[in-house]
Amino acid sequence: MSVPKVSTQNGDWSEVVDRLVAEKIASRIAAKDATIWGPEAESEASIRLGWVDLHETSRPLLAEIEALQADLRSEGLDRIVLSGMGGSSLAPEVITRTAGVELFVLDSTDPSVVQRALDGDLSKTVIVVSSKSGGTVETDSHRRTFAKAFADAGIDAASRIVVVTDPGSPFEKLSADEGYRKTFLADPNVGGRYSALTAFGLVPSGLAGADIAELLDQAAEAAPVLQADSTDNPALWLGAVLAASAGRDKAIIAADGSDIVGFPDWAEQLIAESTGKNGTGVLPVAVEVGAPELQSDAADLTNALLADKATSGVPTALTSGSLGGQFLLWEMATAVAGYLLGINPFDQPDVESAKAAARGLLDAQPEPEAPAFTDGAVEVRGSEELLGGADTLRRAVTTLLDQLGENGYLAVMAYLDSERDADLASLRTALAKQTGRPVTFGWGPRFLHSTGQYHKGGHPEGVFLQITATPTADVEIPDRPFTFGGLIAAQAAGDATVLAERGRPVLRLHLTGPTSGVQQLLSLFGN
Repeated sequence: MSVPKVSTQNGDWSEVVDRLVAEKIASRIAAKDATIWGPEAESEASIRLGWVDLHETSRPLLAEIEALQADLRSEGLDRIVLSGMGGSSLAPEVITRTAGVELFVLDSTDPSVVQRALDGDLSKTVIVVSSKSGGTVETDSHRRTFAKAFADAGIDAASRIVVVTDPGSPFEKLSADEGYRKTFLADPNVGGRYSALTAFGLVPSGLAGADIAELLDQAAEAAPVLQADSTDNPALWLGAVLAASAGRDKAIIAADGSDIVGFPDWAEQLIAESTGKNGTGVLPVAVEVGAPELQSDAADLTNALLADKATSGVPTALTSGSLGGQFLLWEMATAVAGYLLGINPFDQPDVESAKAAARGLLDAQPEPEAPAFTDGAVEVRGSEELLGGADTLRRAVTTLLDQLGENGYLAVMAYLDSERDADLASLRTALAKQTGRPVTFGWGPRFLHSTGQYHKGGHPEGVFLQITATPTADVEIPDRPFTFGGLIAAQAAGDATVLAERGRPVLRLHLTGPTSGVQQLLSLFGN
C-alpha cells in the first residue's frame, strides 16, 4: 500500500496551508463538524459527512458482498451489469478497470448502449441497480427493461436484480415488495460523488471481482495523514492548489504513469458538482496524456496530476498513492476547496434544473424544433443571434468558438454511444488545439451528474456544443409512455433549454446518421 502524497510546483501555498492548519480544518472535517462551511451550508453538511470514516463503517459490507458473490458464481452468474449514474457508476468504473475485472457500466440512455447491455448473455447476468431513492429516471428505466428481458428469456427476474439504495427509501420498499435478490443499504449521510467507499462503490466492484477489502485498507492507512492538522497533510496542499491559486479557476486533470485507470473522470465529477455553484467554482477538465492543455501556460489554469512531474509552468499539484488513498485524498481536498471558496461542497442546486426540463418535455412530447439548416448528415440548431447567418456546419461551429472569451472554455456534450462513437472523443483534443482554450468532453446523459452542475452554476464562461443523433433502433421502456430514444432526446433538449435560459451560447448538432455524422464532424474539425 501507499499513503497519498502531494508535491507542488510553480507556486507557494504555504500561507494558505498554515491557515488551514491553524484553523484545524482537517481534524474538524474528520470530526464531522458541519459548521466549517458556514451557517447556510450547515444543515446539508450535517447529513453529508459520513464519507470521512467509511474505511471503518463500510467493513460490515465485505462479508455480505463476498457471500453474495460466492452464491452468484456457484450458479454460473458472472456477468455483472451496473445501472447507476454519477458517483454510482464512476467510482465502480475506476475500481474495476484498475483491478482488471469486467463490469458492464450502464450509465447511458442511448438506445444502442442499452441494447448492447441486453444483448449480453442473460443466462449469466445479474444487474446491480444503484439509486439513493430509486426515482432516478435512468436507473428506473434500466431496471424495468432488464426485468422484462429476464422474464421474456424465462428467467426469474427478481433473482437477478440486486439493489443498492439508502435505508428507508422508496427503492428499499420496492425491492422488498418485488422480492429482489439482495438489497444493500448505503450510508445515507454520504452524497453520491463522495460514495466511492460506500455500498454504491463496493457492491458492484466486489461482485465483479475487485479486492474491495484492500481498497478499504488503503483508505484506512491514508486517513490519519489526511485528517491531521499538519503542514505535511497532502489534502491541504491539493485543496489549496485547486482553490487558492488566484484567478486560476480551471484544473486540468490527467493520469500519467499511474496504474489507476480512469481516475480523472471520477475526480472531474467530484470537483465539478462540489464547487461549481453560486457563479464560482473550479472547472475540472479531464484530459488524456499529452493533451494541449497540459502544455499551456494560460493564466486561468492549474494542473492536478497523477504524475511525478509537471508538464507546464502553471501551478501544479502532483499526486501519488493507492486508489483507496486517492479517493479519500481528493474527497478531503475538495471539501477543503469548498471551504476556501466559501461555498457548500455538498449540494448540487443546478442538477435538478435539467432533470425538470427533461421531465416537462417527456410529458408534453412536443415536435422537435426545426433545424436552422442541414449540412450533410448534420442538422444545425441555434439562436439567430448565435448563428449570425451561418449556413454551413463549419461556419456554425466557428461562430460558436468565436464566443469564447479570454478565460472561456468549450464543453462538448455528446448524447451518443461511447463505444460505437468512441472516435468522436478525439474532437476534444482537436478543438483544444484549435482554440487554445480548455475543452471538456462529456457523454450524455452521464455528464449531467458531473460537469452539468458547473455548466449552469459555475463561472459563466462556457460555450456549449451539443451533439445528438437519431437512433438506428429504439428500445421500449416497459410501462412508460416513452422509449429510450425519446428519453435521451428529452434529456438533451432539456439541458440545452436550461443552458440557453441562463444565457449560455449553445449550438446543437443533430446527426441524422450517427456513423456518417461522426465522420463528417471529424473530417471537418478532427485534425
